[in-house]
Amino acid sequence: MGTDLTFSSRRSPVVCLHGCVASSQPLASSIGLDVLKCGGNAADAAVAIAAALAVTEPCSTGPGGDAFCLFYNGNTGEIRGINGSGHSPRALTLDFLEGRGYTAEKPPSVFDALNVTVPGAPACWCDTVQLLGSHKLSLQEVLSGAVELAEVGFPVAELTAHHWANWVSALRDAGKELGVELMIDGHAPKCGQVFQNTGLARTLKELGERGKPAFYQGRVAQAIVDVINQNGGVMTLGDLSSHDSEVITPISTEYKGVRLWELPPNSQGLAALLMLNILENFPQLKAKGHNSSDYIHVLVEAVRLALTDALRYLGDSSHVTIPLETLLDKGYSHQRAQLISTDRAMERVEPGLMTGSDTVYFCVIDSERNACSFVNSNYMGFGTGLVPKDCGFSLQNRGANFSLCRNHINCVAGRKRVYHTIIPALLTDSTTTSQKPRLLAALGVMGAFMQPQGHVQVLLNMMEFGMNPQQALDAPRVYVEYDHKTGQWLVNLEEGIDQKVAEELKRRGHRVNWPVSGHKRSQFGRGQIIAVGDWWNPSVTQGDRPSRVLWAGSDPRADGCAQGY
Repeated sequence: MGTDLTFSSRRSPVVCLHGCVASSQPLASSIGLDVLKCGGNAADAAVAIAAALAVTEPCSTGPGGDAFCLFYNGNTGEIRGINGSGHSPRALTLDFLEGRGYTAEKPPSVFDALNVTVPGAPACWCDTVQLLGSHKLSLQEVLSGAVELAEVGFPVAELTAHHWANWVSALRDAGKELGVELMIDGHAPKCGQVFQNTGLARTLKELGERGKPAFYQGRVAQAIVDVINQNGGVMTLGDLSSHDSEVITPISTEYKGVRLWELPPNSQGLAALLMLNILENFPQLKAKGHNSSDYIHVLVEAVRLALTDALRYLGDSSHVTIPLETLLDKGYSHQRAQLISTDRAMERVEPGLMTGSDTVYFCVIDSERNACSFVNSNYMGFGTGLVPKDCGFSLQNRGANFSLCRNHINCVAGRKRVYHTIIPALLTDSTTTSQKPRLLAALGVMGAFMQPQGHVQVLLNMMEFGMNPQQALDAPRVYVEYDHKTGQWLVNLEEGIDQKVAEELKRRGHRVNWPVSGHKRSQFGRGQIIAVGDWWNPSVTQGDRPSRVLWAGSDPRADGCAQGY
């Protein structure tokens, strides 16, 4: 596959009546759909997909990573969240790291065993099924499709094979080796090569039979601690056995008659809400034209302001006080919007220092119109690349996002949750709290600091420009990042955005990278959307809504698809 790879999907949206799933891997989507057909609900199917993706995309996700879940109850309209992110080991303090010679300027390598935080995904899977599932299927039944996939093997998909090989190379360049259980004869599997993972099959089977203790105590826990300690880390059996998910209340903001729901800190969902609040101060956004220089300029400036605030104020709320009410106040975002000039990029906006990531996002809506928006991640590819013996998965490196600056809100500490980039989202109408909010969509775009930017762009594609879910995902995207090497912001424009737009943005003072093409387009994330009815369609009158029809799209930048019945 060459660098001339294009991502024009030419797909129609998937339309169906009863239930729908959308993920980055067709085999995983099929397993999720099977769970719905067997009587499971959206939460059950989401966990089935999470486990299947752990098998098919270990270079992005797995039991060694973290997960977050947002769930809409189709009966009551209640929206609940589960924070499935793990804490740092109790012994991982700033004093300890400084004692080993590490500083803010010279932190541990991103692949270092010191960056392994407690894997929260398995507990999140168990709790999602227990608290939000149908109770018509056992956890064992929910995980059975993934177990079979791991035992029998599966042909590795094209883009997955590319990322698998890339991350193996990145680990080797850093002097690390990916565990042999995730290789074939010392190499990453090629596209179409059948990969079996008996270690992961056993881990998932035990998790289905015995629940959380099968992972956080006993054989798997010991293997995790052993491989971390053999490589200089400090995690203990106590760190693992004391872990639990946290049921949380989502946060939201209203934008032009709809309400976007995200998870609160330590997740960066707040950043997406801040962006929308700032953009609300520019009512002529649609008139500027999709991906025009005027539109992208305002979007980029909103992203810079929102990410600056997120990086300054976002951390573990059990360790620090986060001024959520103030940040989400419309008056505050109005003040922030005043800083944006329509003709000139802001001179300085100070951000923190963070790095990129690999993650999977997927969503499910069932026949009862329950919706589950779910994200699961190792952070950077295989994370640390450390594979606990006979377990079939690698351990995340999420701790690389901690700061080693003593007064930073995200400063490393024992038993602390790190600033988390992974965020699922839900969209409802903006009815008052006395009424049941109507579900409009489950949506998400994976990809580190691209995620809140992706949420906002695909939402605006639908709301402002009338795109269906597939068109909204197909459209070229913008990714704003802070380049710590130069100390400047960089605006990455995907191939398909006009050259004249790139030139005009440069004239306004932006540093622009255009066109971003081929496999480098992975930086724009991989999204999934399932919408209830065609509320985005300007030709549909209000009286024709709501609709029973589900409309779904799956990102062409991944191997996946939406499937319905």
